[in-house]
Amino acid sequence: MNETAKVQMHTRINGLSLLEKITASLPGVIFTCIQRPDNSNVITYISSGCQELFELKPETVQANFLVLLNLIHPENVQTFTESFLVSSNTLSPLYWEGRIVTASNKSKWVQVTSHPSKQANGDIYWEGLVMDITTRKLAEENLRVSEARYKAILNAIPDLIFRINANGEYIDFKGEGANITIPREQIIGKNLWDLLPQDVANSSYAAIHKALASRSVQTCEYKLLTPIGLRDYEARLVVSGHEEILAIVRDITERKQAEAQLHISVSRNRLLAETLARIRKSLHLDEILQTTVTEVRKFLQADRVFIALHENKNQNNAQCRVLAESVNPCYPAVLDWKDDNPDECLFNELKTSLLINNVRVVEDITKIEASASLKGLYQAFHTQATLAVPVILGDELFGVLIANQCSSPRYWQPVEIDLLQQISEQLAIAIQQAKLYQELAQLNFNLEGQVEERTVQLQQKVQEIQELSRIKDVVLDTVSHDLRTSVMGNLMVLNNLLKADREIPSSIIERMIQGNERQLGMINSLLEINSSDAKDMIMHQEIVNFTTLIEAILQDSTSLLTRYQAQLVTQLKNLDRKNSVIVKADQELLRKVFVSFLTYSCQNNPPGLNFSIKAKMDGDKIRCIIQDSGVGMNKSECDSFFDLHVRDPQNRLSTSLCLKLYMCRQIIKAHGGDIGVNSNRKQGVTYWFTLPIQQTITS
Repeated sequence: MNETAKVQMHTRINGLSLLEKITASLPGVIFTCIQRPDNSNVITYISSGCQELFELKPETVQANFLVLLNLIHPENVQTFTESFLVSSNTLSPLYWEGRIVTASNKSKWVQVTSHPSKQANGDIYWEGLVMDITTRKLAEENLRVSEARYKAILNAIPDLIFRINANGEYIDFKGEGANITIPREQIIGKNLWDLLPQDVANSSYAAIHKALASRSVQTCEYKLLTPIGLRDYEARLVVSGHEEILAIVRDITERKQAEAQLHISVSRNRLLAETLARIRKSLHLDEILQTTVTEVRKFLQADRVFIALHENKNQNNAQCRVLAESVNPCYPAVLDWKDDNPDECLFNELKTSLLINNVRVVEDITKIEASASLKGLYQAFHTQATLAVPVILGDELFGVLIANQCSSPRYWQPVEIDLLQQISEQLAIAIQQAKLYQELAQLNFNLEGQVEERTVQLQQKVQEIQELSRIKDVVLDTVSHDLRTSVMGNLMVLNNLLKADREIPSSIIERMIQGNERQLGMINSLLEINSSDAKDMIMHQEIVNFTTLIEAILQDSTSLLTRYQAQLVTQLKNLDRKNSVIVKADQELLRKVFVSFLTYSCQNNPPGLNFSIKAKMDGDKIRCIIQDSGVGMNKSECDSFFDLHVRDPQNRLSTSLCLKLYMCRQIIKAHGGDIGVNSNRKQGVTYWFTLPIQQTITS
């Protein structure tokens, strides 16, 4: 290749590189195409935008021209074909808009622009540009829909609509609406000042320029005298062009009137609702009354609202006092005021008016007749106008709800009077509920106390029944067994003697006597237990010296000690030297306690047992201690020593003695004392009991 050819090739390559750079930075797709006489097409160049628009690589399109035609939406294939044939036959520029569907199923609007030129060999050379116009098409469609909707809405609006330019001139209008119809010739070509009052025209002109400057909706209201009277109008100014606005004018007379009434009604209903809601939250009378006066003063914008109560303490002392108050700080409070006048003149004046009219309305106190006392009260509290309604509980006058104006006389509107009456009715209900709640709370408190007391009684009764049931089981399981054994033994002896037909030996008779004595003792113990458990133990208590009582009991126990060869040492003289203790006791029952203790120790130890008895002061009681030198007991035996239980066959306690020990506890408890037993393996068993001290005489 010669040097000139190299230069030309290099220039061509640089030109293509520059073209690629330019086309890559442009939106859309640039292409060149050759159409041969046989109608076959060859893509000679297509820019890199092909990938973004068609989702196809340039190489793919250059390899097969038909892949582009296959992207055309079926509904747009015919229009493309027709446009292409016309341009091809006439060599006129090709301009076509239509939809394509890409491989990812995206629908796009495209615009194809191309210029054909005939070549010397008969080929047609196409140069063109394909642009994505999807966004524009969607905007056009939305605009079309919006315009159609706008026209429909405009026709449906029952208002007057005016087109006005920046100079305040009427360009066009919809002349029927807002309860009037305006002829076209009265509007077109005129300006604001030709049709509206000066002040309304000026304010409207200012609003128009504000809307144009801020490009925002402006609203203005005004009154106009019309053939049907003075009316209220509202004009909404909407920007509709560069120097033009739409004025939508609506008759709002009825709305303004309704708003005024609604405002009053809403305020009243709000006050009622809030007051009732707060009243329902509390059932305390003071809180209910304070809530009422606070909310009423807020609604009425009064200087003072209070609730006065008339109470009759007795026939000679009647009072009228203030229960709750809400007052402007600029004026004196009446909360601490009380009418202590016995003749009740002030309250009677008010009561008479309320009973006749059910309300007392005073717009200016200087124009009414009143007693000197009442006028003095008005003056003291700066009252210039007053409104009062009664609070009725049942058929009686509970009190009065009063509103005062202190700054000036005041005309009380019917809605304010009606509100105060409704509040008084609701207040009466709330007061009644509060009183009922207080009564119910007291009844509940009393009932809870009664239920609690009854529950304790029932629990005690259940425990008594359970204890009686346990005693019954002891009798059936133990005593009946011992009695049966003794009786069967006696029957066997008697049957043998009957068969032997001989004289009865004295030893057998003695054994029978002993057995019967044991049975009799057991039966007597059962009777005593039943008597004590039934809480009707017969006691013969006497006021005695404790030391003298114990010595007498021990003297009666001499034969028992002799039988078992036991020795007894008392240590009660030291107690006598210091104090003379007086107790109230049944000597016979206490003797049974001592005998039971001595008998248990003697029967469960070898002969020759030693006992010691001593006593000491223990608070307001005297403690007596009996200790033996015999065999001790374990803790379990000590814990159940005085219990009434079924005797184990291996237990060293006989049933009769077990019953007697149970009786010991019952006897001491009946005296108001305590009883117990301790044991030490080296020192034997220690019994103790206490008795309440009636009197202590110190030597």
